[in-house]
Amino acid sequence: MQAFRTRAAGVARRARATAPRTSRSYASESHGHHHEAPQVSEGLGTAFYVFASALPLSVVGYQISRPGADGEPSSISQWLQQFDYFKDNETRNSIRTELFEQAAHDKHLLLNAGKSTHVELKMPELFNSGSPWNVPAGHSANLDHITEHYRKQAAVEEERKAKKLAALAAAAAEAEASAEEN
Repeated sequence: MQAFRTRAAGVARRARATAPRTSRSYASESHGHHHEAPQVSEGLGTAFYVFASALPLSVVGYQISRPGADGEPSSISQWLQQFDYFKDNETRNSIRTELFEQAAHDKHLLLNAGKSTHVELKMPELFNSGSPWNVPAGHSANLDHITEHYRKQAAVEEERKAKKLAALAAAAAEAEASAEEN
């Protein structure tokens, strides 16, 4: 119903006769106070001078870049060839090729290397790191044999370190004794 009302209101507005509107013109208000704008000398602007200088510069640049009549290189080409960068293309390209080949070799080496699956436990409590609550009866495994295995492995490692330290101490004492004899 709202759409019908808005349409009806628009039609009613258009159907009404409107009074002619008088437009007011301010051009005819000359009561003797007419002043001319002051004369300002405006320059041509920066864009004109940039464009005017770009035309001859582009013609000169084109003439310099053209090769000579006998096929000799242009003066710009001769100027660029005096830099060392253009003289050792073969050496530079061989060095870059070696670098890329080495990078590809390293990439394949790293992508095809297998991952180590060995994980050393720092403490046996890591086996039982799950939640102790809401565990149904019979679902927690007895891990005492695994804990005992790692305890034995740690004891063997400590014994090996102790033997190594004792051997180093004996070697140091022997070196001192031989140094005192000399």
